[in-house]
Amino acid sequence: MITVLLLAVAIGILIWGFLKAKPLGRLGILAWLQTVVLMVPWLLFFGFSAAGIYLNLAGILLLVVSSAGLYIYFGRQLRAAGQEALAIEAAEKATELARQAADPVAVGAEAKSVSTVGDTANTDAVDDAGDRTAPSSSEPVKNDKPEEEPPIPPEDIAVIEGFFGIDTFFRTKTVPFREGAVFKGNLRGEAEKTAQSISQKLADKFGDRYQSFLLLDPEDKPVVVVFPSKNGPKSTTLPQRILAVALAIATVITCVETAAVLQSFDIFQSPERWSDALPIGLGILATLAVHEVGHRFYARKYDIQLSPPFFLPALQLGAFGSITRFESVVPNRTVLFDIAFAGPAAGGLLSFVFLFWGLVLSQSGSPFQLPAEFFRGSIFVGGLSRLVLGDAIQADLVDVHPLFIVGWIGLIITAINLMPAGSLDGGRVIQSIYGRKTVVTSTAITLVLLAIVGLFNPLALYWAVLIVFLQRQPERPCTDDLTEPDDTRAVLALVSILMVLLVLLPLTPTLAGRLGIG
Repeated sequence: MITVLLLAVAIGILIWGFLKAKPLGRLGILAWLQTVVLMVPWLLFFGFSAAGIYLNLAGILLLVVSSAGLYIYFGRQLRAAGQEALAIEAAEKATELARQAADPVAVGAEAKSVSTVGDTANTDAVDDAGDRTAPSSSEPVKNDKPEEEPPIPPEDIAVIEGFFGIDTFFRTKTVPFREGAVFKGNLRGEAEKTAQSISQKLADKFGDRYQSFLLLDPEDKPVVVVFPSKNGPKSTTLPQRILAVALAIATVITCVETAAVLQSFDIFQSPERWSDALPIGLGILATLAVHEVGHRFYARKYDIQLSPPFFLPALQLGAFGSITRFESVVPNRTVLFDIAFAGPAAGGLLSFVFLFWGLVLSQSGSPFQLPAEFFRGSIFVGGLSRLVLGDAIQADLVDVHPLFIVGWIGLIITAINLMPAGSLDGGRVIQSIYGRKTVVTSTAITLVLLAIVGLFNPLALYWAVLIVFLQRQPERPCTDDLTEPDDTRAVLALVSILMVLLVLLPLTPTLAGRLGIG
């Protein structure tokens, strides 16, 4: 019954997505199809299972490989369609400018769009300038509507063009579009100083009216993009804050319920035993709280505004972590790394302390007894447990301290938030070190792997769905999106990915046998 209900919800979401994508024409449908092919393998798997038909391994691999291939195919079609629409709109724009050359005022009124650059409220609003486009150019142009004011008046564009120099960014072309303007040219100076110089000149001349970004266009050439600041990150609204509070309350409940389930009772059926579940529940909540403190410590250090955390309650772990949005533009990729990495680093360190100290305190008669096979479920947990507990881990049942359970859950929560996908902490870390194109690739790979694991573990499937619908897009670019962080941060990024693998990947039977686990 639950499987049928989940399938119905998933199909309903796909239908809702189609209705949203249809008005956008071919581009919207292609983007929707990418989502569909990611969901089809597990929809078919669970649909067949509900009907009593069970696929073998070959059938499962065929579904997953086909899904990955179609995802890549539709992605290429989407990019090609975007470029085609961009070229058409650019040609139309050039024609209009030529037609109105005798009327400079009309030119400013018509300086409307050669590209939509996506939705500026979305995480990829800036980087996709010239890559995402408006609805199909086959739609007739309606001249009976009043002409819209351009986002940047022509006189302001003329002033901004004067900010560029031969020793910083040598401008060769200006391309107005619906959300602002793209200034193409050649980067002559150091990226960091050039970005700061342009940003400072904008502030001196226009105050906080405009925001500039130095980044790579789809052809990997440096461009400067200028937006009105009103199109930047939005502050959290009152309904969103109410939702954040509601999710926080729900997370407290699920953390306590998880602690109760670990002790073989249901807090809803036995509420008088809440004191038994509270210590472990508080331990999980402490991990989540320290994670958020890590983010906000560095955000405050760099004067970056963050939204309230939108926690993701989960009965399996207490919580999957939280979603936190940037409410101000990040100046460079080093700042993006520090803020993104600080949360899982703080929460992961506390979880490790809980785990290790719990192992040290574990002895015969400890409150929890875990099957030895449990320790095979994680390379890191199994190896550390073998090191600390010694031969005791060879027993059928291993006595462990509650802190060990708290640490184990905390490490899992930290690891899934460090997955290199979208605007998760791990995705932001990868984006800060390797750039947006790399994180788009790593997101696709992560989703495919989660889809494979999700065929056997609903936890991975649930997390994949959350990423697809909430966190799939990369973080918006930084003001200076070209300057890379230093080597120390690059090493920390690699270490974080390694820890994700060590925590989430199980021991092979051969390795577990050699370690004497179970």
